[in-house]
Amino acid sequence: MEARRLAILYSHLCPFRSASVPSLSSIVSPSSCAPQSKETFPHDCVFCQIIRGDSPAFKLYEDDMCLCILDTRPLSPGHSLIIPKSHFPSLDTTPPSVVAAMCSKVPFISNAIIKVTGAGLED
Repeated sequence: MEARRLAILYSHLCPFRSASVPSLSSIVSPSSCAPQSKETFPHDCVFCQIIRGDSPAFKLYEDDMCLCILDTRPLSPGHSLIIPKSHFPSLDTTPPSVVAAMCSKVPFISNAIIKVTGAGLED
């Protein structure tokens, strides 16, 4: 199973190397969860849609607290997102225990990405 995930991750990353990077203005957009939004509903939140399975995403990791997915518009090879399984409008409102759970996955996920991309292996 790990080999399959790494192979899929690698296939996701290779096309990026030959593609041009779009401008940030075409990539960055405000979230419906952002404070400037008039209404914040979990059903409108793209991350909630992914958690529910209403929106497609390639999962790298999942447990009871969080989910790690490949970014659909990566800014660099291996660009992934770790998101909580519960809706929070901002990181400031996310409970410390949830933030800790998400952060504790970073070494595991980054090691897998480094293994696939070969990042940091050039001496």
